[in-house]
Amino acid sequence: MKTSTSSRYGSVTQIFHWLTAVLVLAAFILGPGGSELRVYLPARDFERQMHETLGLLVFALTFLRVLWRVMDKQPAPVEMPPWMHLMSKAAHGGLYLLLLAVPVSAIVGAWLQGHPLTLLAGIEIAPKLAMSHDLGNTIAEIHGWLGDLILWGAGLHAVAAIYHHLFLKDGVLVSMLPRWASSMLPDIATH
Repeated sequence: MKTSTSSRYGSVTQIFHWLTAVLVLAAFILGPGGSELRVYLPARDFERQMHETLGLLVFALTFLRVLWRVMDKQPAPVEMPPWMHLMSKAAHGGLYLLLLAVPVSAIVGAWLQGHPLTLLAGIEIAPKLAMSHDLGNTIAEIHGWLGDLILWGAGLHAVAAIYHHLFLKDGVLVSMLPRWASSMLPDIATH
């Protein structure tokens, strides 16, 4: 089932979702963090290259995910109060925005600081913006805040899905899990 049905997301959407989650978490964990001097220490080259490579993968995957979302049908919304639908839409929109803003802020911040984007395998993408070091520092700091925010947002997203499963018993969580994973969950009575 590559495409979504009225009650479940298809395998392509599920792969996009879970791969994005893994890449974001890995990029967060492997991010060198801290001051510009710390981030660009030669001893941190591998961490930075891995972090920047993962960030670009998240950006590309999000772009592909949005294109797929436009082409694929969505499962029917579950019954819930209007405020929950509004919160769900806002949370998903915010997460998509962050999935794009976090990598873009990293690239812009690095380029304004005068640093190339350095990827695994020694690939470098030279700065494409005129140097403005102070602005680059500010954007790099914003990048760190956005990185923290996306983790908090994803965590709340996961808590909401678990809440739906355990308390509302409405199938929201199951709709994004592969069948093999959803079969391991305890049975719930759906409304």
